[in-house]
Amino acid sequence: MDSPESQPLYQKRITIITRSVKGKFRNFKWAVLVLAYGTYFGLPWLPWQRGHAAVSQAVLFDLPGRKFYLFDLVMYPQDIFGLSLLLFVAAALLFFATGLIGRAFCGYFCFQTLWTDAFIAIESLVQGERPARQRLHKQAWNAEKIGKIALTHLLWLAWAFWTALTFVLYYGHAPELTARFFTGQAPQVAYFTVMIVTLTTYVAAGWAREQVCLYMCPYARFQGVMYDPETLAVAYDSRRGEGVSGRAVPRAGLKTLAERQALGHGDCVDCKLCIQVCPTAIDIRKGLQYQCIACGLCIDACNTIMDSMGYPRGLIRYDSEANLAAEVPVKPKLHWMRFKILGWGVALVVMTVALVMNIGSRSDVGASVQQVRQPLFVLLTDGSIRNRYQIRITNKEVEDEIYRIDVTGIPESALDMGYFREVRIATGKSLIVQASVALPLEEAKRLKGFDFVVTPKNKPDQKATLNTRFDYQH
Repeated sequence: MDSPESQPLYQKRITIITRSVKGKFRNFKWAVLVLAYGTYFGLPWLPWQRGHAAVSQAVLFDLPGRKFYLFDLVMYPQDIFGLSLLLFVAAALLFFATGLIGRAFCGYFCFQTLWTDAFIAIESLVQGERPARQRLHKQAWNAEKIGKIALTHLLWLAWAFWTALTFVLYYGHAPELTARFFTGQAPQVAYFTVMIVTLTTYVAAGWAREQVCLYMCPYARFQGVMYDPETLAVAYDSRRGEGVSGRAVPRAGLKTLAERQALGHGDCVDCKLCIQVCPTAIDIRKGLQYQCIACGLCIDACNTIMDSMGYPRGLIRYDSEANLAAEVPVKPKLHWMRFKILGWGVALVVMTVALVMNIGSRSDVGASVQQVRQPLFVLLTDGSIRNRYQIRITNKEVEDEIYRIDVTGIPESALDMGYFREVRIATGKSLIVQASVALPLEEAKRLKGFDFVVTPKNKPDQKATLNTRFDYQH
């Protein structure tokens, strides 16, 4: 027996060669993949005109200008509260869905799953179906093997490069940046980013694959604590599949349901197709395992065999642990009425409403006022009291704007801003304007507060009202 010192620290990876399968879950995965890729690769090229602004890209992350363009929505660093709400909604949705249908996000929507599916499709296209790929994997290196392996990796690298280049196009005007990239005129950070994203995509989807899900992704480790006995997950009906005498291949005398039941055998014909189609190569018949990404491909494979044998579908299905353990299992269904699910559901609704209200109540005028407190006030020679203020205005429009500053609650003549009652601010920029207010002593004693009003010339209905105080001490 090997001593602990002689045992390897890491298990050697066994190459997983998956078999293609047809069925509703595979069709759903293809539909999600097409939608996701169409969105990801298409958005940078979708034109979107915003007034008279030069920016005409639907989604653009303008880091130098510190602006994020999302169709007609323009986000600034000051909108961090909305971004926080968005992240909370995404997390709550993930936990809510996990409590209901397990790790379905991993099986259908995760970036790792989507890109791995595409890389496997390329591999199948070049090297053939599973038996052909197995033979190619085992055979000695020759011209055929070198050619097919080289072409596979070349296409993988091309797909990874396209992925990386598209990622960079979200941070600049796509047509212009693409032309500059291929003529060597793009910023160095663009080339560095493309290189890093290309390599990581190539390694993660081409080489690592299931290891990302098993060892690198933290969700695989903690998602188990979010499961309940009522959570729907991909499961094998062991009572039906094993029977009393266990599973058996369909040989003479063990082909029909009646023959199998007479001898105590279950419906599982031990074809192992569920293992062959699994992207992590687990045997779902051994029960729920953290390696399962709930993609449903084993369900499609099993249903295909059940159809060919004339047996009922659903030997492998989405079902809950509680239902499988029941004396008479019923049709699987979502169990909403659970404290944890209701809690996440309420949190999801509340935060979604808050996010919508936050976006809906956004103004294109960002303004704040701060009283200058050194000194707090000044007694002028004519006996009046003067306070000074700093007004900060941020233009959140996509075009330059002119802003007028007025006051309410005090006479207009009390406001002194020199030549800066109207200021022009470039898009995405901020400006701090100094203002002073002088009031007679008796009026200063009665005044509790007043408002600065900042009005954009082109959108007077979006004026910002800034309440402030006027200080005077005896």
